[in-house]
Amino acid sequence: MVYTFDLTGKTVLITGGYGYLGKGITESLLWHGAVVYVLGRTREKFLNAFKNHEKLDESLFFEPCDIADTSSIQKAFKSVTEKQGGFDVLINNAFYLQGSDPLKMTDQEWEAGVDGTLNSLFRCTREAIPYLIKSSAPRIINVSSMYGMVAPEFSVYKNFPEMQNPPHYGAAKAGVIQLSRYYASFLGDEGITVNTVTPGPFPPKPVQEKKEFIEELEKKTSLKRIGKPEDLGGTFVFLASDASGYITGQNIVVDGGWTIK
Repeated sequence: MVYTFDLTGKTVLITGGYGYLGKGITESLLWHGAVVYVLGRTREKFLNAFKNHEKLDESLFFEPCDIADTSSIQKAFKSVTEKQGGFDVLINNAFYLQGSDPLKMTDQEWEAGVDGTLNSLFRCTREAIPYLIKSSAPRIINVSSMYGMVAPEFSVYKNFPEMQNPPHYGAAKAGVIQLSRYYASFLGDEGITVNTVTPGPFPPKPVQEKKEFIEELEKKTSLKRIGKPEDLGGTFVFLASDASGYITGQNIVVDGGWTIK
């Protein structure tokens, strides 16, 4: 058998698939033949992101889902299953935060950030397992961050305090990597692979307007540039495809060399 990157016949669920990076991931999956359901809270944002996409309502669909609410997650998974007969891949991409200042962060802000970055991923994973077990090639792909592997370079942020990376984000993203390893071991007998993708510096377009800040980010990478969405999408295609069937529990870092230094 020849393993392939072709995703034809696979149904993929991606939380937050209409954001800056989420959109790039979604488009890569569609290009390789997947049926993709973007799970999110706002249909309007989905339509704004994909209003001219040729696959809209053909193999690209929106499914309402709030990752903060277990009942909403359950409803979304059940709805997709009723429409598609099941799904094969879950990509846990969405997150939410409150607060950023490590000296002034409240207990509530800390808890909200951990809930939105780590607990929400746990909820989605737990609820997806009964459905994924029924797939012939089930995959879970979790999204971490380089700040789940290394501490922020505060020299980069000293002149840009408004861009400072918050403590609960990195702590929770480190938890994502470990939780992926846990479930890779736990679900191995079921044939479900669980892997992490860890992006490096992929600042969204509004941040890219801060030229001096971007220059500082670029200096920290080996490739001397920030990432583009198209730099990331192929990793998700690979992990969703049959080509990655013997890979589980791994953390694939897409950071231009930031974390090797």
